[in-house]
Amino acid sequence: MVEDVVANTVDSSKGLDLSQYDEEQVRLMGEMCIQLDHNDKAIGAVSKKQSHLMENINKGMLHRAFSVFLFNSENKLLLQQRAIEKITFPDHWTNTCCSHPLATESELVEHEQLGVKRAAQRKLQHELGIKPEQVPLERFKYLTRIHYLSPSDGMWGEHEIDYILFIKADVELDPSVNEVKDTKYVSMEELKSFIDSAEESGTKLTPWFNLIDKNFLYKWWAQLDNLDHLVDANTIHRLL
Repeated sequence: MVEDVVANTVDSSKGLDLSQYDEEQVRLMGEMCIQLDHNDKAIGAVSKKQSHLMENINKGMLHRAFSVFLFNSENKLLLQQRAIEKITFPDHWTNTCCSHPLATESELVEHEQLGVKRAAQRKLQHELGIKPEQVPLERFKYLTRIHYLSPSDGMWGEHEIDYILFIKADVELDPSVNEVKDTKYVSMEELKSFIDSAEESGTKLTPWFNLIDKNFLYKWWAQLDNLDHLVDANTIHRLL
């Protein structure tokens, strides 16, 4: 499978000028994401840069992603505000961690969503400084997938099949300033108030976080310690 995916590699934007963006974020744009068909089948490897260009998204290019919702022992959800250096959705508040599994042998594994969980563990450490032993793979609970599309600006956007992962853990944070501007834990009522007042306060929220909040989050959160019966492993919710 890895050989098949890597053989179908897409990156035709070598002439694209990214000099106005943060150097580290531009470097990360070279990572190879997992390109998908409409039913979440891996069909190739595509650079993060290519997969987030609206020019390609408008032609149907789709990639795999994940969204982690981390709760502490008080059942409070950890939010992050994306750094202003981010190329897509800078300065937006969102769930704990949102990123992409890479087109590598370890993160292409689909059995029990192991590749996505490995990617989540990797990015929690990269963005928030959370040590892997504080978020062991077996503690991640996969709930379902959403398919959404959202422009960020005229050039960039998102078109993803997003795996939703919950995890309950008390962790130590050491955020990367190049990735994360701010963090905070919120109760369910605090999050509802935060989101209800976002437009008036000028607070920006990522589109995937908004969709998950409106469609799923609170029913899952209310049963945080009893999620098994809420798992919808086979459905791709088309929120387009």
